[in-house]
This record gives sequence, structure tokens and C-alpha cells, in this order.
Amino acid sequence: MIDFNVPPYVGTEMDYVREAAEVNHKICGDGPFSRKCHAWMEERFNAEKILLTTSGTDALEMAANLCGLEPGDEVILPSFTFSSTATAFVSVGAKLVFVDIRPDTMNIDETKIEAAITERTRVIVPVHYAGVACEMDTIIDIARRHNLIVVEDAAQGVMSTYKGRALGTIGYFGCYSFHETKNYSMGEGGAIVINKPEYIERAEIIREKGTNRQRFFRGQVDKYTWVDSGSSYLQSDLNAAYLWAQLECADKINDDRLATWDFYYEQLKPLADAGKVELPTIPEGCEHNAHMFYLKVADLAERSALIKHLKENDVMAVFHYIPLHSSPAGERFGRFDGEDVYTTRESDRLVRLPMYYGLSLEDAQSVVDGVMSFYSENA
Repeated sequence: MIDFNVPPYVGTEMDYVREAAEVNHKICGDGPFSRKCHAWMEERFNAEKILLTTSGTDALEMAANLCGLEPGDEVILPSFTFSSTATAFVSVGAKLVFVDIRPDTMNIDETKIEAAITERTRVIVPVHYAGVACEMDTIIDIARRHNLIVVEDAAQGVMSTYKGRALGTIGYFGCYSFHETKNYSMGEGGAIVINKPEYIERAEIIREKGTNRQRFFRGQVDKYTWVDSGSSYLQSDLNAAYLWAQLECADKINDDRLATWDFYYEQLKPLADAGKVELPTIPEGCEHNAHMFYLKVADLAERSALIKHLKENDVMAVFHYIPLHSSPAGERFGRFDGEDVYTTRESDRLVRLPMYYGLSLEDAQSVVDGVMSFYSENA
């Protein structure tokens, strides 16, 4: 069976984990490997400040806290996203306002945002689906004119760019995930990107259980104390050591995934040209990271049949999100603004093919053969 996902592994991960435990004797948060990861990402992505967290969800929760939301404040986001995007803002009492997506990228439709703004709107959350950027110039312009905060959910967007800028570094805050399903992984983990210097100190406090411990370590205060609300969002240096091995090979991993993505695209293009499927769209000015390769088929029934056919041919393909606005929690905590033209319809059509670092050309060809045989048998 060709798995849908295999966590990335470059070979030096356990050496660094052992170094953290046996040499550094530092396995809690913000040790030497955490600092290496922070510094690498800040330099590579030209970011003001990046801090590892225990998950992408926790990075979003930190961002929600930094936004200073009050119960009843509204947050605009797409319905086609993972629950973490929504629950982070629900945790601070915000009301969710879902808007439709673009059918080409599956990202939030930037032309639908302004109509959803009310006097209670405080935040816009663009989600960069499949590592392909939302139309950020338009979103930032809307946010500036309405005095709103932009929080980028870039969980899938590490190493992707929009007009030369790293995803996660464009809004007030960005949020990354290093879950085992992501391009770079520490098993469970994430990071928050703080792009406004005035938020850095409070971010450190929230992350350190509400204490000013980081100021103490920098010698800015003679002792540290509890100064604000917060939680324990520090990632273990064991996990950071695991991630560091992959950041050292970030370009190698990225190039490998892009090669697989390009292979799929070229091999399956005849099906798209024949009108059998739709392939992913990468808008001008966007560089993606090959986080995902998906097809869009005719409808839900065809999707189910294709997934079944591929499984019978030892290929694990999967669908993706059930739109949040139609879920029990989505109905309870939010509302859909405007008409659901594309969110449900397009999510029903989407099939994700195996994609991971180290996927062999032979296995990628088997995936293509499985897709092609399905359509030849159902011509």
C-alpha cells in the first residue's frame, strides 16, 4: 500500500535528540535547539520574531489572545479549514463569520470579506490552503481601511511565498504547524510569527504561563513574576531537536516534494485537458511548497468511487475538510455570511493524492496509473 503520508525523516533527527538529552541536558522549552529553530526561521523568512509552540493550534490560540478580543467580537474566516482555525478564536469568546471560498485555490474569497464586516468585526483569518497563498494585498487593504487585525493560518504554508514574502509574515501574526502531516515535522508542534514589535513582549508572557520570565533571562528585571494571563506553550527541546534536523535540510525536502508535485501535474494534465478532472491552480506571484496535490472530480459520488478504486490498487488517497459551518460546533459558534456557492460543492469534489518527502518515482507512477485506469474504465 502506498501511504497517503509518511512523516519526513532525514536521518539526523535522533542524533540531535540524543544531544539534547545527553550533552545539553536541556529537554524543556527554549533550549539550544529551540533557539536554533527560532533563529533559522527568523532569518530565512525575514520575520520579526518567531517562537516555537506545542502545536499549530496553540500558535493560533496565542494569536487570538494577542488580538485582545472580547466576547461577541467577530472573526471572518473560511469555512473550508481545519477546526483549529475556528476553535482558537472560540476559546476567547469570539463569534465566527464564515465566508465563501475561491474555487481555483480553495482559499477565502477576498471579494466576499468586506460585505461580512460589521461593527463587531475585529479579525480576518486567511488560511493558505495547500501552501498556496491567499490574495493578501486585497486582504491587507481591507484590514487597513477597517482597522482590523490579520492573522495568517499558514499551518500548511512553511516555505511558501506571496510576491516574495514568506507566508505568515504578512499579517499581524502568522501560525505554522509542524505536525507529522506537514512538510517539516516534530511530531506535534507549531510556531507563532509576530510581525509587529509591540506585540513581542506580551507574546513571550502569554507563552510563559503569564510570567515575564524572558525579560528576567535577558537581565531586564532582577526577578520574574506573574504579570498577565497565559499558558504553557513552550515546545520541548527534544521536539525542537527533531525539527532542527529537517530545517537544516529544508531546501532538499522542498525540492523533493516539488518534483513529485510537478510529476503528478504533468502526468495527469491529459485528464484535465480532456475535462475529466481539475488540477490545482497556482496564481501568479505565489510560490507554493508542494504541501498537497489534489484533484477535483465531478462530484461526491465520483470521488468516493475513485478513492475506492485507488485503495483496491494499493494507493491511499483521501478527501479533506467537511466545511465547518455545517458542523454542530460551526452552527453553534458561527454563521455563514452570504451564499455558500463553492465551499460545500468544491470540498465534495476534492481528492488528495499521496505526497511526502521521499516518495519514489515508481510509487508516484503507480498513483498516476491508478487514477488513469479509473477514468479509462469509466470512460
